[in-house]
Amino acid sequence: MQAMILAAGFGTRLLPYTLVRPKPLFPILNQSLLLLTIQRLQQAGCDHIVVNCHYLREQIVCALHGIPGVVVQEETSVLGTGGGLRLALGQLRDEPVLVTNGDIYHTIDYQRLYQDHKRKGAPVTMAMHDFPRFNTVAVRDGRIYSFDDRADRAKGGLLAFTGLHVVEPAMLAGIPAEEEYSIIDWYRHLLQQGQPIAAIRVDDCFWTDMGTVEDYLALHAGLLTGKIPVWPELEWSAKRPFLVADQEKMGSGLVLRDWVCVGDAVIGKNAHLQRSVVWDEAMIAEGRRIVDQLVVQ
Repeated sequence: MQAMILAAGFGTRLLPYTLVRPKPLFPILNQSLLLLTIQRLQQAGCDHIVVNCHYLREQIVCALHGIPGVVVQEETSVLGTGGGLRLALGQLRDEPVLVTNGDIYHTIDYQRLYQDHKRKGAPVTMAMHDFPRFNTVAVRDGRIYSFDDRADRAKGGLLAFTGLHVVEPAMLAGIPAEEEYSIIDWYRHLLQQGQPIAAIRVDDCFWTDMGTVEDYLALHAGLLTGKIPVWPELEWSAKRPFLVADQEKMGSGLVLRDWVCVGDAVIGKNAHLQRSVVWDEAMIAEGRRIVDQLVVQ
């Protein structure tokens, strides 16, 4: 079983935090989302994983160095989701490839999606759910009907793409080589050519794309308070809503409220932390009050 993680994007909605590190390397409960995603794919049976990178790619190359079964595809120019997949063809085996975005936290079963793709027999299978904020794709009778059907939009008959899909590598060969290209534009082209695209409903799963600071903080709030399922790889039982990596770096008089996640950071005396995430190497001055914030330096 093989997979590709799309991790080349700029993460512009998370500026200025993505000036510090690329979005796939944002920590979840103090662990890199990208490394956790690789672990989960390997647990599902993926023994060959391609990860593409462009923005701040040296950080991703460093983070993935030496991981068995992982191939890093460095992209010196912006290729988009379709262009990145097209470039990876030389690294892929002649079997379906499970594709996932590198910036999502979810509980979708990789193995189930992969096997459902093989059973359905379509060249592409997309994991879909009802998520009103992103509902843009018309789905009927287990097939993608349109990516821009206004009639279905008016009737409310739309679903959202989760960012997970399984595709036969041969279907990617027609994407223009070494050009920026969207995979959705390519799938739109396949529909126009009469190629079927299957849809798998995953409404029973948790999903977030962690696209904004608010989304990122909400994810931590849910994980720390037990409202969002915690990946086993995180090894967090949510018995209390405070995760502090190094207690010895916490100043005296520290006040923690609601929920807090602190990495390997230095916290001054009498600081107040509430509903916030503090990254490794951050420093919080004595007496500072941090509420509803992401602190990265």
